[in-house]
Amino acid sequence: MQSKNKQEKIVKMFDDIAPTYDTANRVLSMGVDIQWRKKACDETFARYEKPIDLLVDVACGTGDMMGYWQKQATKAGRNIGKIVGIDPSVGMTDVGKKKFPNFEFIISEATNLPLLDASVDILSISYGIRNVVQRVEAFGEFARVLKTGGYVVILEFTKDDKKGFLHTIKNFYLNKILPKLGGFISKNKEAYEYLPNSIEGFLTSSMLQSELDIAGFSTEFAKSFSMDISTLVIAKKR
Repeated sequence: MQSKNKQEKIVKMFDDIAPTYDTANRVLSMGVDIQWRKKACDETFARYEKPIDLLVDVACGTGDMMGYWQKQATKAGRNIGKIVGIDPSVGMTDVGKKKFPNFEFIISEATNLPLLDASVDILSISYGIRNVVQRVEAFGEFARVLKTGGYVVILEFTKDDKKGFLHTIKNFYLNKILPKLGGFISKNKEAYEYLPNSIEGFLTSSMLQSELDIAGFSTEFAKSFSMDISTLVIAKKR
């Protein structure tokens, strides 16, 4: 019950900040998250050579990542049969439907995907797995719906245990600048105080890969960007 209440509180927070979410994202990341997203798409297409019948973006929010999957697929000459976004926040998906009227959006939790077994070629989750309270159960769901040989693609703010000058700068930005700037844009400072706290309570990149391994995935690509603020992990379902 406690985890259910926590998850509901997180979803409500995203409902509240949905109207300003895209603007805050671009400002807070200074636009570099666009390059991270494109890299995730390109690296995945380079590995998955089979036809892509179904691509699913979990915790899709306003659909940003879905848009990049489509854009980079066109650039790579790849055809995607269908792109589906799944998110528990009605507020976020309502914004997404206006941005991308041709994509399908479904309201659901990451731990209960309304998809058939072994029906998905590529499943992505960008800056969302950190907000899934029952993460292990979600990884089990990802493994269930993905085809053997299919890919899970994770972009996330991972915790790092490094010290030094760059680490100090990163922490100062995350803990001091980001909550104030995000709070100013969204008029919801609490939501952007949640972000650095959620990163601190999350996993390192190696811990994330270990959990994926237990769930039945083999990591094929892992890289951190921008002072290790963001990490990309691409793993194949065994």
